[in-house]
Amino acid sequence: MLRVLAVDDEKPLLEELLYLLRSDPRVLSAEGASDATEALRRVTRALESGPDGADAIDVVFLDIHMAGLTGLDIARLLAGFAHPPLIVFVTAHEGFAVQAFDLKAVDYVLKPVRPQRLAEAVRRACAQLGRAEEVPPAATGPAAGPSAAVPARRPAPEVTVADRAPEQIAVELGGVTRFVAIADIAYVEAQGDYARLHTDEGSHLVRIPVSTLEERWAARGFVRIHRRHLVALSRIDEIRLDAGATSVRVGSAELQVSRRHARELRDLLMRHATG
Repeated sequence: MLRVLAVDDEKPLLEELLYLLRSDPRVLSAEGASDATEALRRVTRALESGPDGADAIDVVFLDIHMAGLTGLDIARLLAGFAHPPLIVFVTAHEGFAVQAFDLKAVDYVLKPVRPQRLAEAVRRACAQLGRAEEVPPAATGPAAGPSAAVPARRPAPEVTVADRAPEQIAVELGGVTRFVAIADIAYVEAQGDYARLHTDEGSHLVRIPVSTLEERWAARGFVRIHRRHLVALSRIDEIRLDAGATSVRVGSAELQVSRRHARELRDLLMRHATG
C-alpha cells in the first residue's frame, strides 16, 4: 500500500485530490502540502526516516504551476536524492508532458482529475514499486465508518484506441474525452512516451508511443519519415531535396525525412500518385 504526499497551492484542489487518494484502498496514507517549501521539508524528513520510517513517502502527486518553485523544479531537486519518491504530475496544462517524463514521472494526470484516471496513476505507481494491488478485506475511506468493509477495487480502464471504432482515436484534455477521426490527422509527432496528433484544427496529446501508432495505422497510409514523425501519405503536399537533405511539406509544416526513410518514402509517394 502507498504512502502519498499531494502538493498543490490551491486549497480546494488539494482537498479534492486528497479525498480521492484517501478513497483508494491501495493508499495507506495521504497527506497534503500547499507549497514547495512544505513539500520539500516533508520529503526530506521522509528520506531521513528511511523507507520503513513513520514519515516515509512512496509517491508525490505534484502540481506544476505553483508560486515560487514549480512542480518541475521540485521534481528536479528530488531527482538529486539517492532514493527519491516516485512522481505523478497533476496539472491543468498538457504542454509539460515531455519535461515531466524526462524527469522519470510515473504519470501525468490532467485536471480536473477524474477518479478513474487517478486510480490508473495509483496502479502505475504500485506496479513500479512492485506493490500488489490487493487490499485487506477491511479498509476505510472518507465515507466509511471505522469498521466498514470496503471491497478491493480495480481502476476503471481509460478509453483507448481499441475501445472505439477503428476510425477514431480518443484524446483527453482537462478531463474531457474527445474522439478524433484518424482521417483528420495529418501527422504525428513523438514527445517522449506521448504522441502529439496534428490536425488542421490544432493538436492533441495522447499517451501512446509513435511506434505503436505506426503499426496500427500502416494500413491507413501512415508512414514513418523520422524517429520523431509519422505522416499520412495523402497529406504530403511536397517533397524537397536540398543539398542531400530530404523534407516534406504537410500543410504549413515542413518535416525532415531521415536518410534511412528517404528512399522508401519517395517510392511510396510515386506508387500513391500513380495508384
